[in-house]
Amino acid sequence: MSNDTQLPIELQKLGETRFATLYPEQQIQQQFVRLLALSDFAWRSLSSQPSLLSWLLCEVEINNREISDPFATLNINEVEEQQCHQLLRQYREKYWLKVAFLDLCCENSIADSIKYISELANKLIDSANQWAYNNVAKTNGEPLDEDKNALPLMVLGMGKLGGQELNYSSDIDFIFAYPRNVKTQGGRRSLEASVFYTKVAQKLITALNQCTVDGQVFRVDMRLRPFGESGPLVMSFNAIEDYYQEQGRDWERYAMLKGRLIGTPSRYWQEFNTLLRPFVYRRYIDFSVIESLRKMKLMIAQEVRRKRLTNNIKLGAGGIREVEFIVQALQMVRGGREANLQTQSLLTALEQLTFSQVIDEHEARGLKNNYLYLRMVEQYLQIFDDQQTQTLPDDELNQQRLNVLLKQGNFDSAIEKIEQVMAQIHNEFIQVIGEETVPLDTCEGAFISAWDHGDVSFLKDEREEWQTPLHDFKQRLSKAKVGNRGRDILDKLMPALLKQLNDFNATASAFTTVCQILNKIISRTAYLELLYENPGTLKQLVLLCCHSKWIGEHISLYPILLDELIDPAVLYKPTPLTAYKDEIRQYFLRIEHDDLEQQMEALRQFKQTHQLRIAAADATGVIDVMKVSDHLTALAEAIVDQAVNIAWYHCVKRFGMPPNTDDEHKGFAVIAYGKTGGFEVGYDSDLDLVFVHNHDGTSYTCGDKAIDSRQFYLKLAQRLMHLFNTRTASGILYELDTRLRPEGASGLLAINLESFNHYQQTQAWTWEHQALVRARLILGQTELVTRFAQIRAEILCQKRDVELLKTDVIKMREKMREHLAKGNTQQFDLKQDVGGMADIEFITQYLVLKYAHEFNHLCDNSDNVRILTDAAKIGCITDTQKQQLIKAYIDYRSRYHVLSLDQQGRCVKREDFSKDINNVTAVWKAIFELD
Repeated sequence: MSNDTQLPIELQKLGETRFATLYPEQQIQQQFVRLLALSDFAWRSLSSQPSLLSWLLCEVEINNREISDPFATLNINEVEEQQCHQLLRQYREKYWLKVAFLDLCCENSIADSIKYISELANKLIDSANQWAYNNVAKTNGEPLDEDKNALPLMVLGMGKLGGQELNYSSDIDFIFAYPRNVKTQGGRRSLEASVFYTKVAQKLITALNQCTVDGQVFRVDMRLRPFGESGPLVMSFNAIEDYYQEQGRDWERYAMLKGRLIGTPSRYWQEFNTLLRPFVYRRYIDFSVIESLRKMKLMIAQEVRRKRLTNNIKLGAGGIREVEFIVQALQMVRGGREANLQTQSLLTALEQLTFSQVIDEHEARGLKNNYLYLRMVEQYLQIFDDQQTQTLPDDELNQQRLNVLLKQGNFDSAIEKIEQVMAQIHNEFIQVIGEETVPLDTCEGAFISAWDHGDVSFLKDEREEWQTPLHDFKQRLSKAKVGNRGRDILDKLMPALLKQLNDFNATASAFTTVCQILNKIISRTAYLELLYENPGTLKQLVLLCCHSKWIGEHISLYPILLDELIDPAVLYKPTPLTAYKDEIRQYFLRIEHDDLEQQMEALRQFKQTHQLRIAAADATGVIDVMKVSDHLTALAEAIVDQAVNIAWYHCVKRFGMPPNTDDEHKGFAVIAYGKTGGFEVGYDSDLDLVFVHNHDGTSYTCGDKAIDSRQFYLKLAQRLMHLFNTRTASGILYELDTRLRPEGASGLLAINLESFNHYQQTQAWTWEHQALVRARLILGQTELVTRFAQIRAEILCQKRDVELLKTDVIKMREKMREHLAKGNTQQFDLKQDVGGMADIEFITQYLVLKYAHEFNHLCDNSDNVRILTDAAKIGCITDTQKQQLIKAYIDYRSRYHVLSLDQQGRCVKREDFSKDINNVTAVWKAIFELD
């Protein structure tokens, strides 16, 4: 069926110009004018293969849905890699052009189009898999079962591919598996099964994913596999079963519901499906699924706000994802008992839910029609330029195109129709899944009056100190660009906020801090709604601002952190110390390797989120000061680890790898000094780092743009500095200070570890050996860890001239105090004044440098408390001195943390710490033998 809807003048001209350019000798054909006007992809495809015009004119072909083989006329064993890639890409371009013609010019049903594209994709993937298997088997033989039958690589398609609901420009998600751990037979050399199938999988991915002159077949995403990016590319049946039984998470159950094997069925298909079924479908009616999916939907809503997505027909409220949640929730609740619901297809599942009377027939019909309408809109958006998008266009050309296809007179009408559909879906979603939010109760009249009139005298309790921040906020609001919807929400939110502030007996300072946050989000209705519709979130915001000015400032700088306040169970429970590295790896699974900008934002958002959780637990007394520093240090180490992985990937992509390295053995290490080395990172600490490696200038990287290994590691270090110090929309990551490296600011940014050793042995000053006391290697392969420990021990255990050491340490301390101390006769600088933290640190370093040659284990630790404990055990200081120093150090750090959280500097009343000051001063005099 053709579509004869008249095109607007601009589109008609565009189509005619393109047609005349491609076919100057032919008479204008309106169908193809329409196609060329509505799709830039069709224009590019016909430009590269003009002969496809006559193929599209064939009515038999247009009505044909049989799936041909890309290698139909060839012996697959003789197809070379370049030819394989070309054939697959030309096949894809040809048939995707046909689908574009069907959808844009023939009003083909969207259900037929997505099914057809899915079947075409199945054939492309299966053909690529067969070619990859045969290509690897040529030289390596193939794994055989007990009956001498070949054991295939099993390709599990996930997501829309698995559900046979592929959209026009979908990514495709795979999980690879193989049936048996048997070696290959019949080749020049025998390979372990895991090695063989990994080679096949790599060739399959390259055949589909690689961009060539002919384009790309599909973008391939492997992050849904067990253990994500850190997991093996392929796994045996047994390993996959163990993983999902022992470690499978709720989101993996949800994802696996769509899992479908692709290719030619074999006897192993049933075995594979049987081992996965118990993980996806419980034998009992499983209502726990609803809560899990509600939380997943909440996470998606947070991500929409985080990325500032608007007009997104997939992820927004009432979008495609909500239909999927509705259907799949009901499948997972009942699918264990009702086998007819165990299907990957959403539309089939919807039919079966109706058949089983789980969903009313009328509701199911409405849900199906609305789902297909949004899928049709999505299809059009992607056909325009073969781009994966679900966002309604903001440019006039594509808005006109969408108007034509939706048969709307203007874009406002198109938006209105789409919003009607999404509203109906969202209503159904709320009925099935529910919402995480609970609207606020109506506030007492006094708080409403106080807000309406801007006058705190309406309140029963005397709150005169609130008048200034309230007045200032209303003044700023009067000048702010806030829409009607935003003002309506504020009028409901502010009385609730005043009530919360009153309940917590908040100070004017806390009120001002909350207002600073509101000023930052005043034009972002989504965040105002978040606070209004989630009373618990508003309560946590007020509570934390009352406890800590730093937290309020932190949230005002990064409003996306408001999402973290939704669940107090998570907010006040920092990640376990050993889990930060795993959590950041999981966090990065959703980010493309090549998207450096997004990676930099993600690093900063991860830090901000976890710093908030630590600060929340700190401010409310959930964890003590020592644990706070442990958490902030572990967080910093995890971020350094992830940043090194990012920098490594980009440097390797450009220059190749240095010899004898891989992703796990980079030949690169990071030494942490100061607070990071001593497990004492604070909220606003910079990181004192030194970069070392184990290569010299005589070796070269293996890439097309090969450079010597020493240059490679310099570039790696420079990339790290860029990742950390660049100011993005989310600020800098950490201030990286590398001046403690050999030769300071004039030295190489990354240095060979043996050169580092030589410098420490022959050129380093006493203060540099003092710094080494608090140094430890926080990232690097085992041999580098071991070698650094040897070097550090050798330096610290040297026998020194005690008088010279004493003089150097005292001089350096006096110099620091002269330049940095901020105290006076009444105020005490916790860090730099006499008797403060720096004195304790210098005492600790002096003890190590003086006695480690005799007592080697004094240099086992890098933190002050453990070193002082060790020093007392061997008699370098008395037990009383140890207790006094440790008590003072913890007292100072505890107050310093409190002051940091309230942004009050580091000076306190001397009288509050007179005993600690006197004790530390006395120990200093005793140790340095001063009068």
